[in-house]
Amino acid sequence: MALSRPDSSWPDERLIEGCLQGDQLAWEAFVDKYRKLVYAIVVRYATNAEESSDLFQAVWLDVYNDLPKLRAREAARGWLAQLARHKSFHWKERWRARERRELHPDDELGLEGIADGHQAAALEADLAIERDQVVRDSIARLSVRCRELVQLLFFTQPPLPYKEVAERLGLATGSIGFIRGRCLKKLQAALEAAGLS
Repeated sequence: MALSRPDSSWPDERLIEGCLQGDQLAWEAFVDKYRKLVYAIVVRYATNAEESSDLFQAVWLDVYNDLPKLRAREAARGWLAQLARHKSFHWKERWRARERRELHPDDELGLEGIADGHQAAALEADLAIERDQVVRDSIARLSVRCRELVQLLFFTQPPLPYKEVAERLGLATGSIGFIRGRCLKKLQAALEAAGLS
């Protein structure tokens, strides 16, 4: 029986196992699975497309080198986002220090207070991007009915009454609350598995 080709739909544990065994297709699938997440983080730190590309490649090189050290493979997304933030943050710090030295060679104090404020804002923005992506991915893994219910109840503006949600989904109005509770439990479990709670 032929083995299936690794792809981004595989669980992280399975992809990582393939990566550690030297399977290039597993590595490519792992990168494909998380390329948008990594890029969304690095682009916040780089000043142009070329720097974003360089930083993106540098992050993936670190991931490749550090992957054997990852113990909780089910937490790969959070580990990867943290590594990307850390690499990007330190890259930006080096870039700012070099820029300060070039612009103010005699200024020993530099612009550290301003830089600290920008760093905190950038880190907070990265965390928000990561949380949003985790929520979207977790919702996408729900059953079709739960996914549609969550979208209608929580992402439709203005909010829809239960009666209209029930009509759109072909359900009894009285069943919406029960189904909503079951779907939210599944979503909560998915979020916890992804490192959010």
